[in-house]
Amino acid sequence: MTNISLSTTSTGSGPAIVLAHGAGGGVAANFGSLIPVLAEHHTVIGSDYPADGTVLDLDALADALVAEAVGAGAAEFSIIGFSLGAAVAVRAAVRHPERVRGLVLTAGFGRADSRTQVIADHWQRTLAADDREGFARIVLLTGFSAEFVNALSPEQVSAVLGEIAATVPGGTAAQAALVATADVTADLAHIAVPTLVIGLTGDLLVDPANARRQAAGIPAAEYLELPGGHVVMVEHPELWHTAITEFLARQEA
Repeated sequence: MTNISLSTTSTGSGPAIVLAHGAGGGVAANFGSLIPVLAEHHTVIGSDYPADGTVLDLDALADALVAEAVGAGAAEFSIIGFSLGAAVAVRAAVRHPERVRGLVLTAGFGRADSRTQVIADHWQRTLAADDREGFARIVLLTGFSAEFVNALSPEQVSAVLGEIAATVPGGTAAQAALVATADVTADLAHIAVPTLVIGLTGDLLVDPANARRQAAGIPAAEYLELPGGHVVMVEHPELWHTAITEFLARQEA
């Protein structure tokens, strides 16, 4: 199994929450606005995946995430997983049931559907060719809802494409490869902790049907659908924050 080294930070105090980010993202990019909200009442532990070409194995990544949390002083914790991070969170809960006490899974999947497989392959191809403009275009067209993109002016579209192209995180290609191979469908029935699954109605990267199937496969999971595209933290951060904090408050009451 691949040895995976993560870069971890923690903040706040209280019951521990571990963050599992998505492919092509990072703790700051995916959870930056959520962290201070959570840190008011929790210890928040975030681990960035390797920023190089390390080949990622789902078991090893889940184990590394748990090990980082334990190393940060958390004996038990909930995991908030976004996109690929939702699969990492599920695998961590199955492999470490003594550690994981709850899950929040946003824009996730049991196994990537055909559209997501094609997109993940396109990510890898454009990055291998150092075609950052091509990468930025597919991210804009699939990461955001149609309504969000169509509301941008031509100048704003150009600015967003430039920002995406200039800030591709290291390790994105390896993370896209894991999106294409990760399969936690058989794990879902073994989840025995309170779980909230969040789908996004305008998600063009991971169709919300994936989240619905994920929720249906997890015993007693709650399912909530929010508006907007894949990057909910950009399009509807307040709705996302509220859904998560209300679920955690119910579980911790």
